[in-house]
Amino acid sequence: MVAIMTETTQKDPSPSPPTKRPVRQLLAASVGNAVEWYDWYAYTFLATYIAAEVFPKSADNSLVPLLSTFAVFAVGFFMRPVGGLLMGAIADRQGRRAALTVTILLMGGSSLLVGLTPTYESVGVLAPVILVLARLLQGLSVGGEFAASTTFLVESAGPGRRGLFSSFQYVSTTVGQLVASGIATLLVDTLSDGQMNGWGWRVPFVLGAALSLVGFWIRQGAEETRSAEQQKAPRPGLLEAVRRHPRQSLLICGITAGGTIAYYTWTSYLPTYAELNAGIEKSDALLAGTISLAFFALLQPLGGLLSDRFGRRPLLLFFGLGFALLTVPLLHALRDSFAVLLLVQCAGMVLLTGFTSISAAVNAEVFPPRVRAAGIGFPYSLTVAMFGGTAPYVGTLFKELGHAGLFPWYVAALCLGSSLVYLRLPETAHKALER
Repeated sequence: MVAIMTETTQKDPSPSPPTKRPVRQLLAASVGNAVEWYDWYAYTFLATYIAAEVFPKSADNSLVPLLSTFAVFAVGFFMRPVGGLLMGAIADRQGRRAALTVTILLMGGSSLLVGLTPTYESVGVLAPVILVLARLLQGLSVGGEFAASTTFLVESAGPGRRGLFSSFQYVSTTVGQLVASGIATLLVDTLSDGQMNGWGWRVPFVLGAALSLVGFWIRQGAEETRSAEQQKAPRPGLLEAVRRHPRQSLLICGITAGGTIAYYTWTSYLPTYAELNAGIEKSDALLAGTISLAFFALLQPLGGLLSDRFGRRPLLLFFGLGFALLTVPLLHALRDSFAVLLLVQCAGMVLLTGFTSISAAVNAEVFPPRVRAAGIGFPYSLTVAMFGGTAPYVGTLFKELGHAGLFPWYVAALCLGSSLVYLRLPETAHKALER
């Protein structure tokens, strides 16, 4: 299968010139993307508080509400392939900017819905139903955001700069995550447990809805990146990318599997993992996560520049083989120490940069422009839903079953599988991108 997946659609096209305002394009994509991911990650960082208020408590097992919260987290991920397909189709048929506008409005509305979700004590089972609906809408938005913004960023890049522009996908994602983590840390440190459970956990979601309006305004000034030729071409069908390019779709899955499990483990689940398995205090875990995320954001442009100079494959192998070999010893090294947790997180961030800094460029270089957004969005989001979205739930479930030590091996195995794909991946860094 690895050999089959290495075929791509790369030719020797005559690309259209890059956009005339690349800095503004970066700003339009990055600010909106940061707001989108702020809303998405606020849920993860405040999962324990949401669990206490929205789900019924179990007298026998305190992990049951938390497992329910992470199950809803995973449900949101399974809407991402739908969002990637639908919003990707909008981006391919109506333009990248149109899709980016829709996704940020969806995210703002769903974030507000999370913030206004009533408690289980007040409305019973309706509370988790409302939360599930909000997460489904968020999943739809985030799946479409990745498809559209990935395509938009890479098509906005000048010659020899696709890796650099690609890196801003995760710069902005991390900024959004960093703001969410920072606000969560500030609230935990300044409010009492009663205040956090009562109303404090709602504040980030209401704020996220307001920030979405700012992102919407900024995106109105973005320049469309679809070429004039593509705009005049017949519109692609909804499933055309999967139907006509099945090997490329499988390639996206192979590239993404290891990257998504490592990413969500290190950037989202690790604070909770450290609390459950190493006895780290909640506030210390959130603070270590915030610091390591800032470090991670700074690394992304460096990774993009290195890939433009030396190619995509060396960085992907650095990531994949590094995590395959080091995930188990790194996670087993965790103990009740803030310094150790911070070192483990930062070490993982260095390795993870080999994937995240160039993920957008690698994906965009696989598909032709006619179906690029939908071609990326559906298989990528499906793989993220299967492995990234389930990471917190699987890790917590292993803990409940008494086999917490199996989770690091699970992560390492997926990264090894993706490394086999990277070994056979054609180098596309120095080929022109068809537009």
